[in-house]
Amino acid sequence: MALFAADALELLSRAHAQDRLAHAYLITGPQGSGKRQLATDLAALILGTPEPLKHPDAHILEPESRSRRIRVESIRELERELQMRSSRGGKKVGILFDADRLQEQAANAFLKTLEEPPAHSHLFLVSSLPDQLLETILSRCIEVSIQLPERLAATPLETELLNQLSEFSQQPRPDLSQVFLLVRRFQELLGKARQAIQEENEKALKKEEPLYKYAPNKDALEEREDYFKALTESRYIGERSRLLAILEQWWADVLRQNACPGSTPELDQPEFEKATAALATRFSPAEILKKISALEKMRQNLGRNIQEQLAIEIGFLDAFEAPGKS
Repeated sequence: MALFAADALELLSRAHAQDRLAHAYLITGPQGSGKRQLATDLAALILGTPEPLKHPDAHILEPESRSRRIRVESIRELERELQMRSSRGGKKVGILFDADRLQEQAANAFLKTLEEPPAHSHLFLVSSLPDQLLETILSRCIEVSIQLPERLAATPLETELLNQLSEFSQQPRPDLSQVFLLVRRFQELLGKARQAIQEENEKALKKEEPLYKYAPNKDALEEREDYFKALTESRYIGERSRLLAILEQWWADVLRQNACPGSTPELDQPEFEKATAALATRFSPAEILKKISALEKMRQNLGRNIQEQLAIEIGFLDAFEAPGKS
């Protein structure tokens, strides 16, 4: 269950007061939910300082500027620092901001740190895209899911997807061709998202190019180009994740209405109550749960770098085709 950041801090503060904080936490949530601040506040609590990110026993990792990745060398350095004696005689804290940007080698190296945790240390992984992390890392962390302080208005792409889902829901028994039409529309939305991000980053790079014309480092412009390429991919994965969240909310609303016939439960997308209510009468709880599970599996497949189109097609077939059809 997702919490507000302030509520999560209160619960974890109680655990700290009772000396019951776990070794590793994964703090997740959408942009603007306060997850970064929560990790910082917890570090302040553990280290006993108002400026924990400047404390010698706080070890912070973030994606590096050129690759937008966390490298294996940085993880090994973090492990070395955590194994050393605390400079102030207390506990040590390691924070990985944007932990989903771990390189494969770095992720495997960090897994060893989780399997053999350094004494008197706490680790906080912060991520908006936890499905990009290794399952073995996820299983060794306690997830703290943070929600936005207030519900944000849907973006144009999210609204377009919701309208497509509403239109699709009017078909009592969609066949294979209708499901693949929905797949194609979803992929078109992803294409729009990528194109918008690319154009924005290309514009930003073009604006910076004159600054590198006389730079002493001849590779400086190429490094900046690599940075924007990595940034484009990172932002695209974020946009894709938000559209996947709309699909998950859609079937979650169907399940809520299936469980509460005759009443109006709190919905993620109340504007589409009639469409999801119609689906709630069409499927059994087991069928709805199977569809939600299919979307969760699709997220996992995308996180494992399975070819995007294939992962989406399989996920949509399981989540949207009528039962009994093949």
